[in-house]
Amino acid sequence: MSEIHIDALLPPEMAARTEALGVRKAEMPLLKMFMLAVLAGAFISLGAIFSTTVSAGSMTFTAQSGGLAYSGSLPFGVTRLLAGLVFCLGLILVVVGGAELFTGNNLIVMAWASGKVTTRAVLRNWVVVYAGNFIGAIGTVILMFFTKQYTFGGNSVGVTALRIGAAKSDLDFLQAVALGILCNGLVCLAVWLTFSARSTLDKIAAIIFPITAFVAAGFEHSIANMYFIPYALAIKMFDPVFTSTVAESVPNLDQLTWQAFWFSNLLPVTIGNIIGGVFLVAVVYWSIYLRHASSSS
Repeated sequence: MSEIHIDALLPPEMAARTEALGVRKAEMPLLKMFMLAVLAGAFISLGAIFSTTVSAGSMTFTAQSGGLAYSGSLPFGVTRLLAGLVFCLGLILVVVGGAELFTGNNLIVMAWASGKVTTRAVLRNWVVVYAGNFIGAIGTVILMFFTKQYTFGGNSVGVTALRIGAAKSDLDFLQAVALGILCNGLVCLAVWLTFSARSTLDKIAAIIFPITAFVAAGFEHSIANMYFIPYALAIKMFDPVFTSTVAESVPNLDQLTWQAFWFSNLLPVTIGNIIGGVFLVAVVYWSIYLRHASSSS
């Protein structure tokens, strides 16, 4: 009878596992890769829906000369903690259910650095998965708009969705890059930790704290923002009566535009996500555990 191992894998074994998985991801057939990427975009959107709903009605903002003052039924930190905990649903579905997420796939760089996949294969994966994630997120936006779930809770869900979209559209370029770097550092660390897991419960436990941390801290995730901002834009554009009713409760609503989505958020956040995932996680762990093995082979 073969021996059953229940201990978590150690970091050197995790590095080898990450490298092997990177090769499989890079060599995956195009249609399969795209379909799994669409699923991942929808899965992350489900986490965003959960997070928006839980946050609804828990905080309000008032304009002051110095900016925005927070007030609400829950302390700001507690609200962000709850939002982060439930957002974990997205990555849990991706990792356990099996899907291709652009931000997590930045770890393919470990296989590339070892010479086991080509630059072309890495870029192919990133482009196809990014496009699939976008389609999955936009498809979820369309479906969610027709549910009119944003009117639930006395319109509080819609107010929260608009606030999130407006706030994300009002970032400075460099600020968005920095928030993206820190975000995907944590996301890739969460994925990295799941490679130590022997069971589904291990994987879920590994995901919870890093993902909760990035949401609670307000860091920026490009794939999540493919849902957050277009959903807010859909409400603003296609339900003007609702939007005019709640407009006074949404600071900086005028900043919520498609141009801001593309150039003030998605572009810089994507750049930041790549920097964070590649240089803060993939390159660091490759240098520690795989560099010498690669050079000696």
